[in-house]
Amino acid sequence: MRGNETVLLVEDDVSVRAIAVRALRAQGFVVLEAGDGIEALEVARQHSGEIHILVTDVVMPRLGGKELAERLVAERPQIKVLFASGYTRNAIVHQGVLEQGTQFLQKPYVPASLTKKVREVLDGGGSST
Repeated sequence: MRGNETVLLVEDDVSVRAIAVRALRAQGFVVLEAGDGIEALEVARQHSGEIHILVTDVVMPRLGGKELAERLVAERPQIKVLFASGYTRNAIVHQGVLEQGTQFLQKPYVPASLTKKVREVLDGGGSST
């Protein structure tokens, strides 16, 4: 389950972000972090290497996760995306925020479920729940 890929983690809650960064790094991932979508775009532009996966909160100030993902996929078509939210999948799909079938992790999550889901998405598998 260990990885060496680069993860761009975007989370506006500082304590949640710190726990997630620690968990991902403990599994060998290289982690770039940002507090919102605008900051994430800047971090991505400054990173010359590949970013394998974007792990982003859905609802954030300034630029939300869906819009961030659309912009990053346009710039880096190979990037995989995992959305996380405290709202349920059904609620955000019903509101039109995300499409059905999108890779999604319900918050709150334990660090092990985050690292497992990141590995599944990177490996091209895993359900979208």
